[in-house]
Amino acid sequence: MVIQVKNGPIDFQPREPFHPLFGAMPETALALELQITQEYLGQGTSLAYLAPMYKETLEATTFRPGENTTVADIIDGSAYNRDLSVIAGVSNIGNDINWTGHLFGQSNWFAYGRLAWDPRLGADEIAEEWIHHTFGTYPGLAGPVLQMMMASHGTVADYMTPLGLHHIMGWDHHYGPGPWVTGGRADSAGIGFDRTSTGSNTLAQYAPEIRQQYSDPATCPEKYLLWFHHLPWGHRMPSGNTLWKALCYRYDAGVHGVEEMVATWKDLEGQTDWQRYHHVAQLLQVQLNEAGWWRSSCLLYFQQFSGMSFPEDFVQPEGNLQEYMQMQFPYAPGIRPTW
Repeated sequence: MVIQVKNGPIDFQPREPFHPLFGAMPETALALELQITQEYLGQGTSLAYLAPMYKETLEATTFRPGENTTVADIIDGSAYNRDLSVIAGVSNIGNDINWTGHLFGQSNWFAYGRLAWDPRLGADEIAEEWIHHTFGTYPGLAGPVLQMMMASHGTVADYMTPLGLHHIMGWDHHYGPGPWVTGGRADSAGIGFDRTSTGSNTLAQYAPEIRQQYSDPATCPEKYLLWFHHLPWGHRMPSGNTLWKALCYRYDAGVHGVEEMVATWKDLEGQTDWQRYHHVAQLLQVQLNEAGWWRSSCLLYFQQFSGMSFPEDFVQPEGNLQEYMQMQFPYAPGIRPTW
């Protein structure tokens, strides 16, 4: 028997800590289930290369059974001397001409296959292989596309669920923002989900070494901070900014990250065939609109509770919250993606 476990403990969120079952079931073989389709990552309209996300899980240290054991060691059988090894993926192949809708969605299928073969390959190494197989040897294309791909997952996480926020998507479509549905546990006291001993105590499911590190906001990795902690809006971050300012800057960085991808791809016009170039260019523009939708709606919603002004060097979000709460898609039907 093999128990198939998702990479994280919730449900394929843009970024999650590894599932605590890895390392906690020494008598049972475990399989890792990865998301190939981008259910909570923009679905078919966003460039989000997921190999870095896969690697975050595969390289995570479980401290069980040994202090250097990783999730990869558990699923390949080596941690417990098992012959049985399983890694599964939720497919993104459909009836589109290019199979995955977004051209770059193919890279996630490719990355899943390569990591299933060798979970210790680097995300950049896999991206370089995919670029070569997909675009050939167009001069000057490989470097910029690699840069876009490697930054893309972090960019999407920043404009959707920065600092460990999660499950703030719309429940009915899993596509756009919906913090007013679950709220990220936002209230006048702060934001985030307390999973330490003072909250749900989910952190107790991990090894003692992880519990010790993650239970303290000062040592918890920033990317998981609001996953494990409910913190005051004025909580001081390592940067010196308050949590509220840090949240604003992260959402803003996500939008700027998409702007950089748009500009990079524009500079590559003529480096690949016309059809694929314009297909990606169109979808990057859609993604830019979506990133702005996420930033404005989430920050306007959270500001209700923080009661704090936006930073002086930050452009106030456009529109009003009530309009965003009624919105399903941020772009007019005339510019929806076609492929």
